[in-house]
Amino acid sequence: MSEKQNIVVIGGGVIGMSIALELASRGAQVTVIDRGEPGFGCSYGNAGWITPCFAMPLPMPGMLLKSIGWLLNPDSPLYIKPEPSILLFRWLTRFLFSMNQKHLDRSVDVLTGLSKYSLESYEKLSQDSGSTIGFEKKGLLMVGQSEAGVKAAVHEMELVARHGIPGQYLDERGVKELEPALTGRIQGGVYFPAEAHGEPLAIVQALASAAQKHGVKILPRTEVYDFVIEGRKIRSLKTTRGELKAHDYVLATGSWSHTLGKALKLRIPVLGGKGYALITKPFAPAPRLPLMLIEKKIAVTPRNGSIRLAGTLELVNRDESITPRRVENILRGSREFLSVPERPEITEVWRGLRPCTPDGVPVIGRPKAYDNLMLSTGHQMLGLQSAPGSARLTADLLLGAQPIFDPKPFRADRF
Repeated sequence: MSEKQNIVVIGGGVIGMSIALELASRGAQVTVIDRGEPGFGCSYGNAGWITPCFAMPLPMPGMLLKSIGWLLNPDSPLYIKPEPSILLFRWLTRFLFSMNQKHLDRSVDVLTGLSKYSLESYEKLSQDSGSTIGFEKKGLLMVGQSEAGVKAAVHEMELVARHGIPGQYLDERGVKELEPALTGRIQGGVYFPAEAHGEPLAIVQALASAAQKHGVKILPRTEVYDFVIEGRKIRSLKTTRGELKAHDYVLATGSWSHTLGKALKLRIPVLGGKGYALITKPFAPAPRLPLMLIEKKIAVTPRNGSIRLAGTLELVNRDESITPRRVENILRGSREFLSVPERPEITEVWRGLRPCTPDGVPVIGRPKAYDNLMLSTGHQMLGLQSAPGSARLTADLLLGAQPIFDPKPFRADRF
């Protein structure tokens, strides 16, 4: 191996592990480090969706008045915790300026590209791993209680249809025929037949196994606390398990990217958006399809022997506490669409920090200040569904290959 092929990837979630596999499969010598156990961070609590139809940025046109309401209502699907913070002020300012149709169209273009590539990659990973990742192509059904909710879903269907993603509008009868487990007042919905889902932890573990077969070294419980800098280069990492040196470094640390960026004198405007996932034992009738409950912003995923209910987003940066009312809101909201018992058998409550950029597009590229650092972070709620595509772009840029995706919208110095 030449010195140029020696790369350290910081972060062992689905993004970091996908990057490691992509780099190693192209001949690089790669080490992955993670402050915990790979796959048990933000990736663990993903809804499990691999859904190009859902490749939407967080800021959407028409959200300005809603955003003000969210700031004041801790029960809203997206809650912005008010606090005196320069980071939050700058983040919210850019977030508000990104709420326009031009930005939406451009973002959907790039996010669907990453997501479609990733869907094909996961289908191959499922075949290679003997179907251990729970990959299933059952589609995704978006269900609305209101005319406005269904109209928004139809608009999203029309946006992604331009990129070859099929969808179908259904009235109340059509929705309930497709998913008999739905109850209560249903206005209609949209069904995307080509979408898939899988098990997030199993996916990261399958990626890790494939990466190790290509020679990747994985170091869990290894936390970076400082950098040794010489001019425009990072010479080494100071970690809790000693000093690590490489030719190039990749920062794939999700919601921790802002903190590590400060140590490098970089402004990486990634805020932690706290999301929740509840695992319940099956209830009857159990849904057979992944569902998006539009008005409640709740993702329902049927699993082998359980059901995952995931939702809410609290922009709280580093706060990882559990808010009981958010857990109850997910149960209450799900109960308006499904036969969720008053006292469901909950086997796990998870919360974690989604890495959110103010414009809803990941940061992928080299910051101008360093010649041997690559960023790949800020994937909001789309980390799982866009990881292989993000890894392909990261590796192309790092190894000097012609990128198959336009790198400009992802550039590291756009903020």
